[in-house]
Amino acid sequence: MITSLREKEIDIGIGLTEGWVAGLAGKQQAQKDPAEGGYKVVGHWVDTPLRWAIVTGREREDIQSVADLKDKRVGVSRLGSGSHIMSFVLAQQQGWQSDSLSTVPLGPFQALRNGVTGSDPAQPELPPNPTAEFFMWEHFTTKPYFHPTEEKPQPPLKKIGEIYTPWPSWMVVASTSTFSNVEVNGKLEQLLKFLDQGVKDFQADLPQVVQLLGTGELGCTYGEEDATEWLKDVRFTGEVRGVQRAIIEGVVDVLKVAGVIDTSMSNDEAVARVVGIHQ
Repeated sequence: MITSLREKEIDIGIGLTEGWVAGLAGKQQAQKDPAEGGYKVVGHWVDTPLRWAIVTGREREDIQSVADLKDKRVGVSRLGSGSHIMSFVLAQQQGWQSDSLSTVPLGPFQALRNGVTGSDPAQPELPPNPTAEFFMWEHFTTKPYFHPTEEKPQPPLKKIGEIYTPWPSWMVVASTSTFSNVEVNGKLEQLLKFLDQGVKDFQADLPQVVQLLGTGELGCTYGEEDATEWLKDVRFTGEVRGVQRAIIEGVVDVLKVAGVIDTSMSNDEAVARVVGIHQ
């Protein structure tokens, strides 16, 4: 989405908070003029954190709990991604050194699953050869691969814990090419109000939402039980417009530990690069 915003393919994006912050204040972008960021964070979408499942291969008898992960290899989709950043959050929460986990970039979700099970789809006859001990991914997306069912009594993964982002998980950004001076742009203000109304409409008929989540029309497919549980966990914002400085600073601090943002960058500069509308 960041590329699409910068190439003027889209005008608005809703995505993970840490990704937006890294895209504007990360080491590579920090070498450029702030005006070249291409977008600004203009609002927040949910007030709740993202729930990540911590998983390993089902056959990994040596790994039964989060405590067994210290000094192990963590699979990530790419450096600087949410799955990478959360490994530092995990180390921080467990009281481990920030470099106690060895990072192994494996690629998207399927590659991560294969990495911890050690299976090679191209050569299924070969014995398992795991390239990572565990990875972290959004709970409900991962659940079909660790939760036994009648159809799949032996799923490939094993859940050993879960972790939440220490910040609200989804934020709204706007293209600075489309919306000049985002803080006082009438068209953007109108669009943000439409998003507010969309949230109200969404929450007005939650049974219908549960049904829609089962059809795939909303971009994901959840069974009734998972959809109901997800709706209990998530709290959409009452007013989309604006973002709190303290939230962005908290993300910046973790990204500095992760090596995504240079420690020499002040929080003032990072916030100035990231935030378009303060709350």
